[in-house]
Amino acid sequence: MQIRTSFPYETTHEDLYIPLTGGTRLYARIWRPVTDEPVPALLEYLPHRLSDGTAARDHQRHPWYAGHGYASVRVDVRGHGNSEGLPGDAHDATELADGVAVVHWLAQQEWCSGRVGMFGIGWGGFGSLRIAALAPEPLKAVVTVCSADDRYTDDVHYMGGSVLGAGMHARASAMLASVALPPDPADVGDGWRDMWLGRLEAVEPFLHTWLAHQTRDDYWRHGSVREDYGAIRANVLAVGGWHDPYRDTVLRLVEHLDPSKVRGLIGPWPHQYPDRGLRPGPAIGFLQETLRWWDQHLKGEDTGVMNEPLLRSWISGSHPPATVHETLPGRWVGDAAWPSENVTPVAYALAGGEQTVRSPQQTGVDAGRFVPSGNDADLPPDQRDEDAKSVCFEFPVEESPIEILGRPGVRLRIRMDVPRGQAIARLCDVAPDGSSTLVTRGALNLATRHGSDRAEDWPVGGTEDVAFELGAIGYTFPPGHRIRIAVSSSYWPWIWPQAGSAGFTLDADGSLVELPVRRHTEDPGITFGEPEQAEPLGVVHPVTLDEQRPERLVVRDVAKGEWRLEVDPRRGGTRVHPDGLEFTEDALETYTIRQDAPLSARTRSDRTIRLHRPEMSWDVRVETRSELSADADDFIASDEIVCRDGDEIVFHRTWEKRIPRTAG
Repeated sequence: MQIRTSFPYETTHEDLYIPLTGGTRLYARIWRPVTDEPVPALLEYLPHRLSDGTAARDHQRHPWYAGHGYASVRVDVRGHGNSEGLPGDAHDATELADGVAVVHWLAQQEWCSGRVGMFGIGWGGFGSLRIAALAPEPLKAVVTVCSADDRYTDDVHYMGGSVLGAGMHARASAMLASVALPPDPADVGDGWRDMWLGRLEAVEPFLHTWLAHQTRDDYWRHGSVREDYGAIRANVLAVGGWHDPYRDTVLRLVEHLDPSKVRGLIGPWPHQYPDRGLRPGPAIGFLQETLRWWDQHLKGEDTGVMNEPLLRSWISGSHPPATVHETLPGRWVGDAAWPSENVTPVAYALAGGEQTVRSPQQTGVDAGRFVPSGNDADLPPDQRDEDAKSVCFEFPVEESPIEILGRPGVRLRIRMDVPRGQAIARLCDVAPDGSSTLVTRGALNLATRHGSDRAEDWPVGGTEDVAFELGAIGYTFPPGHRIRIAVSSSYWPWIWPQAGSAGFTLDADGSLVELPVRRHTEDPGITFGEPEQAEPLGVVHPVTLDEQRPERLVVRDVAKGEWRLEVDPRRGGTRVHPDGLEFTEDALETYTIRQDAPLSARTRSDRTIRLHRPEMSWDVRVETRSELSADADDFIASDEIVCRDGDEIVFHRTWEKRIPRTAG
């Protein structure tokens, strides 16, 4: 990593409020080049608290952009951080309308050229796409990283029509704690407590809304740019990583947007900006790459970025299973169109007659983290234990390597004797020593086999062919290895089990796996600069003698047949900011299930966040507890918030809610 201290422009920055119609003001931090000439503006807009939550990350990139001649702006969503107003649902219409207003406000400033770009990762990247779909005239370019174009199928809520037990509950509980945090009195003054208390009265757990919509209904369609790609007029650079669950979005965007206005880039990365060097790598000079995009579309300079292939992809080489890799072997390839003429679907027929698929409920404990972010225990370990709980089919790789790029798919002929169930397929690379590396996976809630917008019981005792895709991937299987497809009927805690799930019978002779095989092409010479960033903010992590919890701990109660997965998402510890703010967070997620009882599934998330300014005697604490279970008819959600100002409890609320199980 190169730390850049000298730039073409000197820079300055300020914090201010952006006024909206109706009187609400959004808190913003703006870095600008020192120049008399108006410059384009870049906007990063999300709820994750610019004063503390994303401050260190923001300082890596916003000053860098300012130093290259852009006004780089970070804004908190209404009701979050230091912004005024009340919080709403994720990506709701108010959030989007506010974002459009901010775009117009930036374009109208005397220091702005009138041209605006938006960028972001995750929430911010998705918001950029959705605001682009509303087509505000000043918005000319977007860089969206690790984001979704479809909130139902490619976010943390549902996978193949099934509730994402780990993803949905972890995200909802994290957001519950975040939205309950107060504004900072160092920024907003003495009115912080009144703002906080008013905000807390409006808080509702996101989980309740997400579980109330278990099929892809109007709630999800309204929030998805996939409904109308043609509405996006801005130029879009779509970026993803093979170890990020949102990667399929990149392939859909380069397929459906105007090829003259879109480019795609997929590397080996987790859910992080590709310059940050978080594992697995290799990292790239991503800020330089985005600067080419901005200069092309916001300044009218020919940077050659539109001469790049429509899609640049990293094809990972074969590697042994491990929960973390510093870097992965592989190479960059380029495709001029998507779907690509270099990729051919190749079907591999399964064989072996009827096979009983009845996986124990703890199948999936070795799935790894749903949203990896570079931690030591993020990636899936050796899959041999999971494979042993599945029905497996293998295909030897003989003389030449098999390179795949795209979304593999399966077609399974299934007979099931109960009305509800799931099918999960994993694609693995089996080395000569027997080790099994997870390449990609997919799942299908069999009730949504005819479409994710509806749920239909399986005809008891009936046989049907079902088809579903696995997550997109670029990977090379070398000669001497075996391609394994493993089929299971459970995958906890990723997939919430169905009531009465008892597995199914697979007719292997009527089933197949289809791989997107890419012909080997010559090295296209795709290169990137070394990663560089602006000087770090200077956040300090005090040394503690306390022993850290394991990141992922699996506990088995042999007598009860119960499995418990404890996850520390590594959000813990204390961060001391240069202005004296101490931010301390602790989180623990627990997933429990009995191996023979799908209705025993339980999740719990406990979080504590403390904000402390010793010089101001300001010391607040937010504690949350979120639990989710289910019976045959309902999901059962229990949530609690306790907020303290010093020793005083200023807010305490609990929610107990039953939500009918319609599909999930």
